[in-house]
Amino acid sequence: MNSFFARKFVIQGIFISVAVILLIRLFYIQILDKNYYLSANYNAIRQIKIYPARGVILDRNNKILVQNEPVYDIMVIPNEVKPFDTLEFCKLLSIDKAGFDSRFKKAKNYSPYKASIFEKQLSAESYASLQEKLYEFPGFFEQKRTVRSYPDSTASQFLGYIGEVSDNTISKSDGYYSSGDYIGISGVEKAYESDLRGIRGVQKVMVDALNRPKGSYANGAYDTMAVAGENLVSSLD
Repeated sequence: MNSFFARKFVIQGIFISVAVILLIRLFYIQILDKNYYLSANYNAIRQIKIYPARGVILDRNNKILVQNEPVYDIMVIPNEVKPFDTLEFCKLLSIDKAGFDSRFKKAKNYSPYKASIFEKQLSAESYASLQEKLYEFPGFFEQKRTVRSYPDSTASQFLGYIGEVSDNTISKSDGYYSSGDYIGISGVEKAYESDLRGIRGVQKVMVDALNRPKGSYANGAYDTMAVAGENLVSSLD
């Protein structure tokens, strides 16, 4: 009989201990754990690439031969897309429904869970009309980029040009390049790619249920700054 009661008390003690541990864990998660607070108030913590300014190319008199202009890519994460006014979205991007469907299919085939380019290189003016309504289209967000501008086109063959990176180059880049990145294709742009491209940064942004950015995660503690590419001085006059 005594052994029966002893076992009973042991079992009760185990249940009480487990209950206490669960209560302590619940208190920690809800009161002390900042990650719980963030996940309860925000749908996602989005990781955004910060593309550096590509190095400017100058002639030997410091006249600009190649410079950068800001553009915006519209990115999509297919798995985060929810029903919305497709026609309004198409109107803002100046595309038709067939164009929307083909772009979305391409993005979904690339990855349902990873961001990819839906519409590339919107000018600052075009992006301005979309910016204030972008939160209405869940799963879509902007990615600021730069493209090359050539004030002096006479040396274009020598200077070369940049273009979207190929799958073959991506596979050989040890993870540096990803789909939609730009790379020097010919001329100086290609020969000095590693100097001109700079170093990408990363920003973690909290996003609410309406797809609206709500500031940096952890006050930017986990962000890394982009480093601009090196400027080059050529031998051209």
